Amino acid sequence: MLSDWLPFVIYAVFAALIPATMILFSFVFSTRPTTRTKQRLLPFESGVARDAPGQQRRFTVSFYLTAMLFILFDIEIVFLYPLAVQLDLLGWFGFAEFGAFVAILAVAYVYIWRKGALEWH
Repeated sequence: MLSDWLPFVIYAVFAALIPATMILFSFVFSTRPTTRTKQRLLPFESGVARDAPGQQRRFTVSFYLTAMLFILFDIEIVFLYPLAVQLDLLGWFGFAEFGAFVAILAVAYVYIWRKGALEWH
């Protein structure tokens, strides 16, 4: 009975041990802030340092458009996996549905490519 649970127990131990050692090492190897390192302790968000408290830089529309397109295509690709796994059971109907879904994705990709939504300015 215990041998059935052994892989799970080993996985759980590693899942708890890795974050615990990361937290421990961050406390062990951290340094106290000096005036030189205070600049590094300022809030840092989305790869852009904030200029002053309360002020935020504006991102261009292309930043948000790229993020939304990534999420859209990422979610659509997630739906391809279950269809691909069950493709042999679905037969030719599943293959036709798979082809239609990929065709819709291709048309959408070409459309946003032609509109210049993937161009970074």
